[in-house]
Amino acid sequence: MKQKQVVYVISDSVGETAELVVKAVATQFNGGHVEIRRNSYVDDIEDIEDVILLAKKGNSLIAYTIVIPALKEYLDQRAAEEDLVAVDLLSPLMNAFSAKFNQEPHHQPGLMRKLDEEYFRKIEAIEFAVKYDDGRDPRGILKADIVLIGVSRTSKTPLSMYLAHKRFKVANVPLVPEVPPPDELFQIPRKNCIGLIISPDKLNEIRKERLKALGLGSQANYASFQRILDELDYAEKIMKRVGCPIINVSNKAVEETAGLILDVLKKERSL
Repeated sequence: MKQKQVVYVISDSVGETAELVVKAVATQFNGGHVEIRRNSYVDDIEDIEDVILLAKKGNSLIAYTIVIPALKEYLDQRAAEEDLVAVDLLSPLMNAFSAKFNQEPHHQPGLMRKLDEEYFRKIEAIEFAVKYDDGRDPRGILKADIVLIGVSRTSKTPLSMYLAHKRFKVANVPLVPEVPPPDELFQIPRKNCIGLIISPDKLNEIRKERLKALGLGSQANYASFQRILDELDYAEKIMKRVGCPIINVSNKAVEETAGLILDVLKKERSL
C-alpha cells in the first residue's frame, strides 16, 4: 500500500504563508494530493520536537516559516539528526533582502498578520464612512468613533473618508433647518462628536461654485446669503445643544482639519 504523502507546516505565526506555498508546489505533483498538517504559533522546542517525531514516523516532509533564530536553529539541527528534509521558506529571501538593502530583519513573528489586520480595519472604516455618509442611516451615529455635524459644504464627506483611511469609523450628519436632527445625535457622548462651522462668505463662495458645476444659476436659494446665515445659526444652536467641540473649517485643507479633529478628540477623551 502506498504511503500517504504528508507535509508538516511549522510556523511561529499563523502559518498561512507556508501552507499556501506548499499547496502551490503540491499542485505540480500528483494533482496536489498531499495532506498538509499545519502547526501554528510554535514558540518552544517541545512543539518542534513533537513534529519531528511525527514526521520521522511517517517519513514526511517539513516546510517552515520561523523567524525566531533559536527555534529555526533547533529545527534545522533536529531535522538533520533524524535525516528529515526541512525546508526553510523564508531565510533565502530574507538573506537576499539583508544583503541587497543593507538591513537586518526584525525576527518577530506575526508582523504580516498585524499588517493584514491594519489593512482590514481601514477597509472596514472606509465601508462604514460610505454607509453612514450624509445622515443616510442614523443608526451609524451610535456605532461611530467620530460623528461630524455641520451644514452642507463643510467638508463632512471628505473628512469622513480621510479619517477612515486612518481607521476611524466616521458618520456624518447634515444640519438642515427643515429636517430635525436624529435623536441618536443626543444619545452619544459629546466627546464623540465634532461640529464643523464655516464663515458665511466662504460658504457662499463654495456654494456658488457648486451650483455652477451643476449647471445651475448662482441665485438659487441654496447659495443665498440669508439662507446661509439661517443655516449656520441653526447649526450652531444644534451644536450647543449637543455640547460638542466646534471647528471652523474656513480656508482649511481637509488634512489640516482632520489633524485638528484628532487633536480635539485626544484632548476631550483624556479629560
